Amino acid sequence: MRISPVIPAVASLLLAALWGFSVFAGWGFEAFCSDPGCVAGLAGVVRLSSLFAVVAACCTVAALLAPGRRDAGSRFTALMTAAVIAWVVAEGVLFAGGLIVRSSL
Repeated sequence: MRISPVIPAVASLLLAALWGFSVFAGWGFEAFCSDPGCVAGLAGVVRLSSLFAVVAACCTVAALLAPGRRDAGSRFTALMTAAVIAWVVAEGVLFAGGLIVRSSL
């Protein structure tokens, strides 16, 4: 059974949107912080999470640009799998770090 390439592409873009809203729209700060000390601690978690988000974004872009190549099917699958895993790790780091920062105060 073959999965349409649209499904992992949409999943990656939705995870990117969720991460972006959590970091740039303040969803993460709203969910985990209520005082300035917490905001400073969560900023470090955001920086760590950003490393995984950059990897995920690069894998997503590379996968979406690869279809013109001869081995595009296997390369697309590998890159999109890596991208989705990296997005999930970035979200997990943000969530777990937020819980740790909130509990340490």
